[in-house]
Amino acid sequence: MKDARKEILLHAGLLWFRALMGAGIASHGAVKIFGGKMDAFARGVASMGFPFPEFFAWSAALSEFAGGIFIILGLYTRPSAFFVAVTMAAAAFLKHAGDPFSDKELALAYGTAAVMFMIAGPGRFSVDSRSA
Repeated sequence: MKDARKEILLHAGLLWFRALMGAGIASHGAVKIFGGKMDAFARGVASMGFPFPEFFAWSAALSEFAGGIFIILGLYTRPSAFFVAVTMAAAAFLKHAGDPFSDKELALAYGTAAVMFMIAGPGRFSVDSRSA
């Protein structure tokens, strides 16, 4: 009985973490996409030396927005988490390369959460678990 309860709590915790992490990262993508900030974001991507800055800006914003929604649902969790992790690595180690830790902290936190979902998966209470 104790093991079953522990397992349910583990999967409930993964659901809670997916919901909060996914909503947080999705909101960052939504601001870029729907908040009229894509042009400024693309200029920032260009200033980092990326070729095709509009493409990479949209890729990053969609990674955050769609990836966050997919993580909330537990749908394509591991691939979504991978794209979020890559986007957060670029934010932390390229965009904020010379900045103090406090400026990198949020990207590192989201990146760490994404890597955790890549390793652990979404848990039982997810769309992915229904198709397994």
